[in-house]
Amino acid sequence: MARTKEFDKEMALDAAIGVFREHGFDGTSTDMLVRAMKIGRQSLYDTFGDKWKLYCLAVERYSTEETNAHLVMLRKEPRAVDSIQAMMDRVVETAEQACLGISSICEFGQSRAELTHIYQTADRRLTHATRERLDEAQAAGDVTGTLSSDEMADFLFASVAGIRIAARSGASRKQLKSLERLALRAIE
Repeated sequence: MARTKEFDKEMALDAAIGVFREHGFDGTSTDMLVRAMKIGRQSLYDTFGDKWKLYCLAVERYSTEETNAHLVMLRKEPRAVDSIQAMMDRVVETAEQACLGISSICEFGQSRAELTHIYQTADRRLTHATRERLDEAQAAGDVTGTLSSDEMADFLFASVAGIRIAARSGASRKQLKSLERLALRAIE
């Protein structure tokens, strides 16, 4: 009787995230996944279901981890404005890595309910925390009082997407830092 090979499901999922980040859903084949995950095709299906279910798990895990990393930055500094800058600094520092969240939104938009739920869950958590810090920064006089925290948060997250897309298109670190400075200046 053949012995089933055990593997670390978390490591396999991380490997799948890497493939999906780089190639998207449509650009990723099952063969690419099993090679990267170092598992057999049947193990992929038995453990994760089909490619779509694996993709949804990957997007969910990635979104949770990215949101948590942003939340750490938003809570990092006592002054709210410094924490907002820390979050934006992190975006620039990691911008050369493909963002599975943004690429998933570009690939599917709002066409798949299961993905939309993942996006909205992450967005609610991150936007709420960002708005709180922006409200604190406004109260301290560190950001403009002429825009609402909703407007500023929306602008910052549009800037995050722009920075990450610019990085994917080959923008230099200097260019990315310039985009960050302009985004932060817009809310001063």
